[in-house]
Amino acid sequence: MHVLLDYWHVLAKITDDNGDLLLGQVFTYHLDQPFVLPSLVFWADAAWFGGDNRVLTVLSVLLVAGIAACLYSMLPASLSPTTKSVVLTGFSWLLFSSHATELWLQGTNGISWTPAVFFCVLAISCAHRGMSWAAGIAATLGCLSFGAALPIWFVLALVAWLRKDSRLRILIPGAIGILVVVAWFLTKPSGQHSLATSAFDPDGRLSVFAAALGGLWSADVAVVAVIAGGITTAALVHVVREANPRLSGWIATATYAVLLAGMVAMGRTTDQVPGGNIGLISRYVLIGALATSALLALIAINRPQWPLRRLIVATVTVALLTHAIGGAKADRVRHDYGPLNLAAIALRVDAPAVLETLHIQRAAAPAARSLGAYPFNGTFTLGCGGPELGSRLPAAAPLPLATEAGDTHGELGTSPTGDTVLGGWATIGGTRADCVLVVDQNNTVIGGGLVGLPGSVAKTKTPAPEGMAFQAVAPAGATIGGVIAFKTGALYRLQPQK
Repeated sequence: MHVLLDYWHVLAKITDDNGDLLLGQVFTYHLDQPFVLPSLVFWADAAWFGGDNRVLTVLSVLLVAGIAACLYSMLPASLSPTTKSVVLTGFSWLLFSSHATELWLQGTNGISWTPAVFFCVLAISCAHRGMSWAAGIAATLGCLSFGAALPIWFVLALVAWLRKDSRLRILIPGAIGILVVVAWFLTKPSGQHSLATSAFDPDGRLSVFAAALGGLWSADVAVVAVIAGGITTAALVHVVREANPRLSGWIATATYAVLLAGMVAMGRTTDQVPGGNIGLISRYVLIGALATSALLALIAINRPQWPLRRLIVATVTVALLTHAIGGAKADRVRHDYGPLNLAAIALRVDAPAVLETLHIQRAAAPAARSLGAYPFNGTFTLGCGGPELGSRLPAAAPLPLATEAGDTHGELGTSPTGDTVLGGWATIGGTRADCVLVVDQNNTVIGGGLVGLPGSVAKTKTPAPEGMAFQAVAPAGATIGGVIAFKTGALYRLQPQK
């Protein structure tokens, strides 16, 4: 299930109710930024792949693998195959960090972010080898993907200068960059977008800038990421002792990472995020990964006297430490996204208020239904291994309240009504239910929910055991006869809290 607002907002904008693509809308801005290629990918996913989030996840993984391949292609032939393999391993661990779980768990985030970064690194890789036309095409595709690519033209001008190319090859990308930025500034929508602030706040913006560069080294402690970002920047400056063509791509990669961190600091500064610093958001870890990858490559190139053993130890240590640190961030992302999957049932039964609570664009539902995109296709299920929407159930035994003895009991947060998020918990024989169903007065299934959620979502008087909570939803205006916990064929009717 695509559980993020961006996917449904874009799908609603670029399609009519029949699911037909509105090409003119594809070229409008999303979050004040160009979003042409991701918009087309979102539509193709809905039209050709049943609106499956996993398809976008696979594509995101391939794009990040492409970033690693582009970085590898810039390693000089003078490095031994073993050294290049060690450095490639480092790239892979850094780019596929556990910190970046948000990109894989929800492909919407991956496709919103990774295409622009991929095309920019591809452009740098081409420019590094003197392939100016290919670099320009890649940069153009990046700019059609997201605002993260807007600085790439200035980076290409830097590559041309480092390579000592002709003055024309330096000036052309620089001039294009100025035109692109001016055109964007003059045409972007007015107003302030999500997580942005117009406050001057130089110290806060500097903190976000450093945290984005050092985000690999902290899951939720901003000061650690800020210090790590400062150290990374200082190390990059120290390692680049001379600017020569052999290092052009790596200096450009580091510069691009720094510019990206600056864009995040200027455009997305807020303390309303875990850790109080937006530079710690999962998807932005690609910035720190690029900067650290550039540092690793520069060390390998500029320090040939280092024993291979030392390079291996340093690479493995950095890779494993940062990956382990990111585990806490990965757990938090899974914890936060899990309950949002209720959107699939809310869309299927049409619960407008719940969809608004979950920040899902209901206006996209007709197009998704016409295209046969999930949850409006045959792959939708309530996950019970039996009863589905419209099934008629036999009478269910009352599930004892939590105050009663035994290991089979539970509680419903409030009296159930349609188009609200119904919370509660159930433990049957000491384990969680297989699924939760909402029935009408005739015991016909009209809604359902998610089980195995964090205890905090239950909203019951008796604290819910961790992992035993559920949330459910039924259609607007429905007369609800009860909420049923289903376990290996047995039915248990949940009672509202007293």
